[in-house]
Amino acid sequence: MAFTLIVRLTIREGEQDRAAEIIPKLVEASRAEPGNNLYIAHRDPDDPRVFAFYEQYRDKAAFEAHGQSEHFKTLGAGELFPLAEGRERAFYETLD
Repeated sequence: MAFTLIVRLTIREGEQDRAAEIIPKLVEASRAEPGNNLYIAHRDPDDPRVFAFYEQYRDKAAFEAHGQSEHFKTLGAGELFPLAEGRERAFYETLD
């Protein structure tokens, strides 16, 4: 079973372009992690301040390693999250 995280991130008004610059860097670095299966970023076509992420990791340990990675600490927690006014997370495991 893979470990999956779905995140919905709402960015503060006026900061959405900055978020859109950071996200591709975070995606690229996260996809290069050995335990990452999928890392897909989305943007709401009706509200450009809302971004969604579908993240799938080999297992929970790989997800936890992602949270300790330098790129997550710098780009995610350090640059992207401070632009947010809200963040929702939901965790799942695949059925296979």
